[in-house]
Amino acid sequence: MRIDSAIACRPLISITIPVLNEADNLDMLYARLDELSKKMASKCDMEFVFSDNHSDDRTWEILSEFARRDPRVRAIRFSKNVGFQRSILANYIHTRGDAVLQIDADLQDPPELLEKFFALWLEGYHVVYGVRVKRREGRLINAFRRVGYWIIDKISEHPIPRDAGDFRLVDRKVIDAVQKFRSPNPYLRGLIAGLGFKQIGITYERSARVAGSSKFGLAQLIRLGLTGVFNHSVIPLRIATYAGVLLLGVSIVGALYYAVLRIFHPDLPRGLASIHILVLFGIGFQSLLLGILGEYLRRIYVLLRSEPTAIVEQALNIAPDELKL
Repeated sequence: MRIDSAIACRPLISITIPVLNEADNLDMLYARLDELSKKMASKCDMEFVFSDNHSDDRTWEILSEFARRDPRVRAIRFSKNVGFQRSILANYIHTRGDAVLQIDADLQDPPELLEKFFALWLEGYHVVYGVRVKRREGRLINAFRRVGYWIIDKISEHPIPRDAGDFRLVDRKVIDAVQKFRSPNPYLRGLIAGLGFKQIGITYERSARVAGSSKFGLAQLIRLGLTGVFNHSVIPLRIATYAGVLLLGVSIVGALYYAVLRIFHPDLPRGLASIHILVLFGIGFQSLLLGILGEYLRRIYVLLRSEPTAIVEQALNIAPDELKL
C-alpha cells in the first residue's frame, strides 16, 4: 500500500518505541498511544512495535502483558544492550506499516503530533521530522547540543536538519532504503537525511521526562556526535592531510630561518628546550592523526566482521519466520 492508495483504504502506521528500563513510563505511554489510535481510527490502522534493549527492570514483563491484551503490540527483546541507534534500526526492520513513526518512551516527544505528520505524509512527503524549538534541559547541555548539531551539519557530505532528533514519520520506501545500509554503528538521522526523498520539518516544544531517568547522558551524546561525524564526513581525513602539509611547510620555513640566523649569529646557544617542545608537539599531533585514521579503520573492520544489528532473545506477537535479524 502506498500514499496514492491511502484514500481508497486505510493505511497501516507503525509506531516504534525503543525502551531501556522504562517500566515507569509504559502505562502512560500505552494509554496515550491507545487514545491516539481511537482518535485516528477513521484515517489509519496502527501497530505499536517495541524493542527492549535488555532491560533489567519490569519493562519486558509489562510489554508482555500489553501484548497479551492487545495484538497491535509487537515487541522484540535483545540478548544484550545494542545501543539506541541500532535499537531503532531493528525496530524499523520489524515494522509492517506503510509509514513508521519513531518516538521515545519517555513521552518527551508528543505522539499526538502524528496527526500533523500523517497529513503531510498524505500530501506526498516521505519524511516528516520534528524540529525542537525548546527543550526542558539545562542551558549547558542545550548549548552543547546546538554546537554539536551545527558542526555535524557543516562538515557532513549532505545537509542534516539541525535540532531534529529521531522523532519522525518515514514512508515505507525510506524504510526499505535504510535496510540496505547495514552499518554497524548507524547514525539514522544523517542516513535518512542523505537518502534524499521529499522531507519536511515541523517545529514543536519538547516536554520534560514524565518518569524515570534519562539513559542518554553526556558521554552517549558525545559518542553519537562522533558517529555522526565519522559516518557522514571525510573532512577529518582531509584536515589531517592539510594539517600535515601545513606543518611540513612551517618546518621547512623554520629550518631555513634557523640556517640563515646561524650564519649571521654563529654564537647563538642551542635551543634544547625548543627541540623538546617541538618533538613533543610532533608526537602529540601524529597521535591525533593516527587516532582519526583509527576511527575510520575501526568502522571498516567492524563492517567487515558483519555482525548482526541485534540478536533477538524473545519476541511478542511476532512469528519466528518474521524475525529478520
